[in-house]
Parts: sequence; structure tokens; C-alpha cells
Amino acid sequence: MAASTALRLDSISPPSQLAPAQQLAAAREVLRREAIALWQVSHRLGEELNDALNLLHACRGAVIVTGMGKAGLIGRKIAATLASTGATSHFMHPAEAFHGDLGRVRCGDVVLMLSQSGETGEVLQLLPSLDQAGVPIIAITANGQSTVGRAARVVLPLGELDEACSLGLAPSTTTTAMLALGDALALVLSSMRGFTAEDFARYHPGGSLGRKLARVDEVMRPLVDCRVALVTQTVRQVIVGCGKPGRRTGAVMLVDAAGKLAGLFTDSDLVRLFEARDEAALDEPVSQRMVASPTTIGSGARMSEAIKLLADRKFSELPVTDPAGKPIGMIDVTDVVEAPEAMAQADPVPSTPVRIFPGEDVYAAG
Repeated sequence: MAASTALRLDSISPPSQLAPAQQLAAAREVLRREAIALWQVSHRLGEELNDALNLLHACRGAVIVTGMGKAGLIGRKIAATLASTGATSHFMHPAEAFHGDLGRVRCGDVVLMLSQSGETGEVLQLLPSLDQAGVPIIAITANGQSTVGRAARVVLPLGELDEACSLGLAPSTTTTAMLALGDALALVLSSMRGFTAEDFARYHPGGSLGRKLARVDEVMRPLVDCRVALVTQTVRQVIVGCGKPGRRTGAVMLVDAAGKLAGLFTDSDLVRLFEARDEAALDEPVSQRMVASPTTIGSGARMSEAIKLLADRKFSELPVTDPAGKPIGMIDVTDVVEAPEAMAQADPVPSTPVRIFPGEDVYAAG
């Protein structure tokens, strides 16, 4: 860039800045104003909330949430919360609705309409079509006498709220109140429908939340992928006979003649023998070196319970047993903390022997 047109950064006046203490005070004031607004809205609610909940509970179609601008963004979150807690729900953008998306609306649906003023143009243009379709409206608005308020079957009033913005303009307090009121509707409706933890798990199968809500049977390594040996074998027989391809569990499950779990022999137990250079122990019955009557978790238990056991007792492995006490799988801590795709890329077991004791080859495993 030529010198005559180059921008001199040192010639730009810096913007006015708040001191750190002022920044903190301003942020706290925003939160204080929004908290007061939520308290005010909660105390304004009356029988109209019951009317709205009864209308939603009786809905045999979908709850269609709509709103424009910031209210629309809040509406998307409310629709998502409704859907994740048992109500069929989706968001409909009012401008797109006027250009064809009104075809989504069916008899039996309920519309949840968000508009602070109740006079938002893009929202108002939907009213004749919704009235023609006979779809009831629940309005979240500050003004029950607005056009939206008069068209609604039920009005949930926000009342007059001051925005937390220093200019009093940017939607902040009002959108927070809309969001909280939407949460209240969704969560109370969920309770009215008897929404259970099982239902929640079905709608949230992915991520850490889904993993905690899942059953241990869905996450455990099945018995075919676990190391299992007879309690009557020696330590050496257990080690030699329990090789598994891929990433193995950190423990061998030891069963009696009836197939019931009798104990665990962990990699840590084996390491302790190596550290003590106790070669003779390799030919002793594994029952003398195992963890007898280990902690287990029953088939059908939730992963949240398994994770708590692993964390509280600092276990790395947790056998899963059936009602008869027979092992059906193993929860390994690496399966809990690692992503499935990482497990799929696990290195295979090395085939190079590592000499531990003179004349004894023990194969290293990952």
C-alpha cells in the first residue's frame, strides 16, 4: 500500500474503555436485571399458564414454535427443548412460512408464538392463515391487547420489562424471560406426560449424556470380547490362554464350574508378580492371587451407576453379570472415557515377546 494511503494505526483514537472493576460491575448488573425480570414474570403468571399447559397436553399434532429475529432464535431453543422432553415440536420461521412453510401446519397442531411487542409484521401475516386452519395460538408477549395477543387462545404475559442493554434497546431481558417461560412450559408438560428417564435416554443416545443414560448392556464389551478363564487354572495358564486380538480389557474374569463369576485377575496383579520377580507364583492356582468376590454391576443397570462405581472405587474394570451371577460382559474404563472412533483405531496386540523371567516369554499386550 502506498505511503499516502496507508492507514496509521497510531492515529486511531482508542475506543472508550471500562476499567476492570467497571466491567465486572456492569456484567453483574445485566445479570441482576435479568434475574429480577424472571422473578417478575414468575409472579405475573396465573391461570393462563394452566390453560396453556392443558392446550399443549391435549395437542395431538405438533407444537409449532414461531417468532422473528431474536425471539425466533429463542423459539428454536424452546422447540428443541419440547422435542427432547417428549413433545413433537419444530420451529417455523414466519417469513419462510409465508412462502410455503405454512404447509407444515396441520389440524391438531398448536402454535406457540413469540413476539415482545405483539405487532411484529412477519408474525402478523401468519394470523389469517392460522385462523383459517383452526390452529390455536399460545402467545408469549408483553402486551395482551396487541394484535398477536387478541388473536391468541392463551396469552402468557411478559409484562413491561426493561432491557438490560445500556441503551435499553438490544433484546436481552425480554428474550431471557421468553426462554425461561418456554422452559417452564416444556418441563411442566414433560411431567404431565409422565416422561421418564428411559424416554429421555431414547431421545439422547449420543454424547456423554447419552452414555450415562444408556444401559450397561449397550456399552459393555460382550463376553466374546472379554478374557475369561477357570478359577482352577494356574496364573500361567490364565495368561497364556487368554490372549485376545485388539485392545483387551485390563482384567481376566475367573469363573467356577457352574460359570459363575468367582474372581478377577487384573493386569495390576500380574505386574506385582513381575515386580517381586515371583516366578513360582506363575504356577500357583490363580485363585490364590485373584480378587475374590469382585464388585459387579447387574445387567440392565444404567451407565451412570457404572461410572459412579468406577470413579468412587477407582476401578478400571467392572464385570457385568446376569441374575444368576454369570458374567455377560465387562465395562472397561477406557470404553467410558474414549470416543468409539478412537476405540476402532486401537493398535493390535504386539506379537514380539518380552522376556520377563529367564526362559519365560510373555507377550506384551496393549
